[in-house]
Amino acid sequence: MTKLHSSLGPNPRLVRMFLVEKGLKEGEDFERIHYDIIAGENRQSGSLTDKNELQTLPVLELDDGTCLTESWPICEFIEEEHPTPNLFGETSLERAEVRKWARLFDQEVVVPMTMGFRATGGRPMFEPRMPVVSPEAGAELAAMSDAKWRWFDAKLGNSNNLALGRFTFADLLMFSFANFGFTIGWKLPEGTDNLARFVETHNQRECAAIWQQAE
Repeated sequence: MTKLHSSLGPNPRLVRMFLVEKGLKEGEDFERIHYDIIAGENRQSGSLTDKNELQTLPVLELDDGTCLTESWPICEFIEEEHPTPNLFGETSLERAEVRKWARLFDQEVVVPMTMGFRATGGRPMFEPRMPVVSPEAGAELAAMSDAKWRWFDAKLGNSNNLALGRFTFADLLMFSFANFGFTIGWKLPEGTDNLARFVETHNQRECAAIWQQAE
């Protein structure tokens, strides 16, 4: 059976949410193996290191032993194996549109948001494990991220979807990192009523329950 090596955090939960959206069930379609990243279990496991030398999660281990890393490629692989319901687009043009929004969000929000957290509130956990920027730089990165959240709020307008007029991977990515923010004490920036509506709307999805689960 396919194994999903997983943990707390937005990227593992993004993949788990994607699997729910695809109708794939834990224990039936895949086995989930959980790691306690707070205790550094992922960095102490020789077995996981053999599967991913960077020791990051998630890792999707296929039946033949092939291991896929990084949440976005894992989701694209699942999409190709299970094309319905479609979350990346049905045509080359649709896929380009979804990837455009996902890449913009990844670059403009995810990178500064996560680097900013590692250097500020998350510093006690991350500084012993990896290089982090200064607390001052972390605060600047967090501010840059918040500015881009406002930009995405404007792009949403009255819609609850970034692309194609329907729920796609781009929406799932943005929803996942908003929820990640909430778990670390972050709040939506002022003036982002469209994002607040977006989050509330997609909180009704079955996959959103993953963010309420204790691990």
